[in-house]
Amino acid sequence: MNKFETWLLDRTKVANSHTLAVYKQLGGYHALAKVLTGAKPMTPAEVINEMKLSEIRGRGGAGFPTGMKWTFMPDPVKDPRPRYLAINADESEPGTCKDRVLMEKDPHGLVEGALIACYAMRAQAAYIYVRGEYRLSYQRVQAAIDEARAAGLVGKNILGTDFSCEVHMHKGAGAYICGEETGLMESLEGKRGHPRPKPPFPAAFGLWGQPTTVNNVETIFNVPFIVLRGGAWHASIGTKGSKGNFLCGISGHVEKPGVYELPFGVTAREIVEQVAGGVWKGRKCKAWFPGGSSCAMVKGEDLDVVLDHDSLKTKGSSLGTAAMIIFDDQTSIARVMEIIARFYDHESCGQCSQCREGTQWLSQIFHRIATGHGQEDDVATIESLAKGMAPGKTICALSDAAAIPTLSAVRLFKDELLECVRQKRDPIPYPRVEYAGAH
Repeated sequence: MNKFETWLLDRTKVANSHTLAVYKQLGGYHALAKVLTGAKPMTPAEVINEMKLSEIRGRGGAGFPTGMKWTFMPDPVKDPRPRYLAINADESEPGTCKDRVLMEKDPHGLVEGALIACYAMRAQAAYIYVRGEYRLSYQRVQAAIDEARAAGLVGKNILGTDFSCEVHMHKGAGAYICGEETGLMESLEGKRGHPRPKPPFPAAFGLWGQPTTVNNVETIFNVPFIVLRGGAWHASIGTKGSKGNFLCGISGHVEKPGVYELPFGVTAREIVEQVAGGVWKGRKCKAWFPGGSSCAMVKGEDLDVVLDHDSLKTKGSSLGTAAMIIFDDQTSIARVMEIIARFYDHESCGQCSQCREGTQWLSQIFHRIATGHGQEDDVATIESLAKGMAPGKTICALSDAAAIPTLSAVRLFKDELLECVRQKRDPIPYPRVEYAGAH
């Protein structure tokens, strides 16, 4: 693959990159200084304008334009209520581990981005909600906040200006549903992590009823680079509807699983074969998820699709969190879906009947099919169930997340599922050890 410009992971390759001393040596906090104390300090509106010019889209899965999202916050003159930034670091989507790398290796990048974002939206504080299992991520970001505060970069009168901002950490408790923005806010407020009906939207009624914007870690991490280099620079990289670089976490049956920084516009095949070392053991790709298990599955023969927000729609899928999961040609789709359905059954908060009952039934029926106890109408039943669960029939998208891969599995591998039912067993032998890194 041709050499291309990177910025998201460059600092992570330097020893002690998580410390303030190294971060400053590598240009850290220059963007914040440019905004607050530069030769011509930037106004909040100018920062937001650069974000809009960059055309960056949220990296948490939904892909909404970030600059536009920031403009949804109300006018502080007309609405003087306190306002907040919530950073979603509850990285629980199966196959996704990109935010963890940034938090563990370059936490000051997140802190600086959060400060600039708060300045742009006139927020008094940022709350970083970290997945409970991410202990090192939590420790590294908290240590970075402490270092920044001691250096006058967090708290009151940052860099001697009248801009004051706090950054707080909050540890989740291992619930996938708290990755949904309103479930995250409920949890952060100390309540059960149940998603809220919308409207009202967070920009009008967020944390503690105040205006709030929720952004993903990778999105916020891009902010200092955009401020330093300009929105036009960021918009010059990528494809028409997807600008910049993205972090691709690839796992499953590949020789070199990991997190890689790539420009939008590369194909899935380039990532699998040139970046991840190809499908392991010399096998072929049978199927893959482009962005975590809540996306629609794509057949292995469609690896030539470009990885961006628009191109994947032509294959009936979506970019999601850009967490590619690769399955080789000896993988049982029945067992893949049994595992996925069990996950969503376990993680449903139970508020909505379609999700509460639907995920439970999908889990039970896929287990039945995969273990040789499938019934004649099981495949038709799971298809009907999934259609009743998505799209947009529930408060949040967890029901969709369970239904979308189910419908894609039935669409692409219906004959294989029916064969499991007909033979009363899974015709694909079950391997004792089949995970990336085992060979």
